[in-house]
Amino acid sequence: MKRLCMKLAHTIDRVNHAIGRVLGWLVCALVLIGSYNTLVRYAGRWFGWQASSNAYLELQWYLFSVIFLLGMAYNLRHNAHVRVDVLYGRLSPRAQNWINILGTLLFLIPFCWIMLTLSMKPVVNAWSIREMSPDPGGLPRYPIKTMIPIAFALLLAQAISETIKNIVALRDRSTSDTEAYHPGDT
Repeated sequence: MKRLCMKLAHTIDRVNHAIGRVLGWLVCALVLIGSYNTLVRYAGRWFGWQASSNAYLELQWYLFSVIFLLGMAYNLRHNAHVRVDVLYGRLSPRAQNWINILGTLLFLIPFCWIMLTLSMKPVVNAWSIREMSPDPGGLPRYPIKTMIPIAFALLLAQAISETIKNIVALRDRSTSDTEAYHPGDT
């Protein structure tokens, strides 16, 4: 059972890590599109022409949204999320594992479930009407709205992975207290 759970956890880790690597390239695209928008907006003022459009501005917003939303699971996987470390850093690794387990089970997993549940109806509605931007020349809204439940499904899966790894670390009698699992470990 332990082997099967760890295999599941490592599969989830690999998926979210791969998505994170793709997001790194999207950051490059976001910078290029943002730079283009800025350059043509100012160049247009000087030369009297309009090369920017709402589509480029919305694409910039969409890329940022995708990076933020899909990056949540990657950040949890690599322990890069914000943590209020008042007492946590002073606790033993086993106590930290317990805090990680309880925090994930009591807060993160229910939050992900609520967000999945609440986001599905608006996403289905957006797809059914093929929702478009209200701005002239804007982009469709239904694909970006789809990223919300996908992001929370990935975050939920990563929360399960982290919980499995923390439980295994607690139950592994051969692991000393100084070698217990920490989020971000592989």
